[in-house]
Amino acid sequence: MTTTSSAPEPILGSTAAEPAPDYGLLRWLVLATFIVILNETVMANALPRLTIEFGIAETTAQWLTSGFLLTMAVVIPVTGWFLQRVTTRQAFTTAMSTFCAGTLLAALAPTFEILLAARIVQAMGTAVMMPLLMTTLMTLVREQDRGRVMGNVTLAMSVAPALGPAVSGVVLHVASWRWMFGLVLPLAVLATVAGLRRLTNVGQTTAGSIDWLSVAMSALGFGPFVYGLSQLGGDAVPAGVTYGAIAFGTAVLVAFVLRQRALQRTEAAGRGPLLDLRTLTHRTYALGLVLMAVAFMALLGSLLLLPLYLQNVRDLSELQSGLLVMPGGLAMGLMGPQVGKVYDRVGARPLVIPGAVVILAALLGFTRVGLDTPMAVLIGMHLALMIGLAAVFTPVFTIALGSLPPQLYSHGSSLLGALQQVAGAAGAALVIAVSSARAESLVADGVAGLDAAVGGMRWGFGIGAVAGLIMLAVALVLPSRADGEGAAASEAPAAAH
Repeated sequence: MTTTSSAPEPILGSTAAEPAPDYGLLRWLVLATFIVILNETVMANALPRLTIEFGIAETTAQWLTSGFLLTMAVVIPVTGWFLQRVTTRQAFTTAMSTFCAGTLLAALAPTFEILLAARIVQAMGTAVMMPLLMTTLMTLVREQDRGRVMGNVTLAMSVAPALGPAVSGVVLHVASWRWMFGLVLPLAVLATVAGLRRLTNVGQTTAGSIDWLSVAMSALGFGPFVYGLSQLGGDAVPAGVTYGAIAFGTAVLVAFVLRQRALQRTEAAGRGPLLDLRTLTHRTYALGLVLMAVAFMALLGSLLLLPLYLQNVRDLSELQSGLLVMPGGLAMGLMGPQVGKVYDRVGARPLVIPGAVVILAALLGFTRVGLDTPMAVLIGMHLALMIGLAAVFTPVFTIALGSLPPQLYSHGSSLLGALQQVAGAAGAALVIAVSSARAESLVADGVAGLDAAVGGMRWGFGIGAVAGLIMLAVALVLPSRADGEGAAASEAPAAAH
């Protein structure tokens, strides 16, 4: 790919040995991406209040988060095709204008149904921003700078969802939940205007038609699958509907994969795959994909459950619960650039393996929470969880995408983003479903209300601990470097360029 940019302005990472490309435009993409991704988890602290205001159950309210993530998972696969056919500025304008429209609708939403619809519109814009940032980064940034630059990008990709509950806690202490959107809207508008004044187009556009059958199969697969997971253990719908939805979603996703493989064989005729699954033939990328999906399952599930524990069991206010988790989010943000620098020197394994161990230890600690667990212990466990995730995210993002040839960057970032969001939605749904089902079972056995709630939450955190164990297993076989996979593979036929 070629780039069109202004004079070199080394900002996010460069070396003195040679002039660096213009990384300045990444600032605006990172800022805009941070704002939109913050909304993934900004509703976490508001769920208890919304259950009362709208008269809904927790399993229904959590769809404000799961629905956001699920929409991203459905839309992100389309972005692999979309980003190859529009300019950087066109993609940025589409993403941010859609996000701003959804944010305005959310701030004014009179009912839960309209609020959920607004979240879905927000998610459509967010779904374009994430792959746009990653594809632009991998195209523009030199290999020797990627660790440092990716460390800064971590602020948007992982710190934003970690800080969401803290930000919402502060806002909810002084204002209505509507101001979580009312305050974000002008920031998003300013980021859009400032970004369009500085952004230049990176890469070349290509012609081609989209396979709408693949788009439909993606939606019909991911939607029922995550819906079924969200209903496990509950009694809101019959068990047959729950398991039927999971089975139907799984079957459609299998058909979706087969469809993509068929399109890969016929793409010379002008219609390529929605998601090029040849990315999965690169072992390092495939391992990174699994690790990131499991990490987000643990992260989003824990971030959703912890505010419920703090507010419903420990009787903390939204502000108090938000401030309690703020140190962890800030630590993750401060560590991101430093982790990137260390990765450039030593590779992935010395960071990812210890990070996975710390994550597992923290999640196991959360399975032992009780009615009187000291707040200092809770803060320490959450801080350890965020530090461990910081040590994992930057190296895995970098090594996974770095193992691909350039013509697969857009598809690789789209697949990574899609699976990451599905895993996050599934993790949030599973944690809430298991926690609620266990609490109801304990109440039926005569356990007191708060004791039953704690027992349910322990099982919910246990889901995260299982995810942490899988993370550690994958981390042990992840290489330290991409070992030239990207360079070697670049001699292969182009995927969709």
